[in-house]
Amino acid sequence: MPAPAPAPRQYLGPPGQAVWSASAASPDRAAHMAARRSFVQVKQVFIEAVAGLAGPRADWLRHQVRHAKEPLDLWLLRGAVFAALRTSDQADHRREQELHRALDSVFPDTTHSAPAPWGA
Repeated sequence: MPAPAPAPRQYLGPPGQAVWSASAASPDRAAHMAARRSFVQVKQVFIEAVAGLAGPRADWLRHQVRHAKEPLDLWLLRGAVFAALRTSDQADHRREQELHRALDSVFPDTTHSAPAPWGA
């Protein structure tokens, strides 16, 4: 019995043409890039907000913010960050407002109420 024939190769485009270049202008890619840019901007606001905090809790927050990979990670940290900002020696309401605006840019259907951090 002869060996089965190999499956035919699937060609995605003519030789020499970059297949990804056709999808580079697609709306999905543009939307993904815009969402990623928004996330990076929000993450930078979070990084700046926790940069001036002191203590082991602040160190933990800085680590968590630095390692956030998506907007949901920052959303889950918002309560702890707001609480840390309120209890810091240099309570900065401007930072809180910046965080609210940044979160609104990524999560537009949310309210401004930040939950109390767990264990507080």
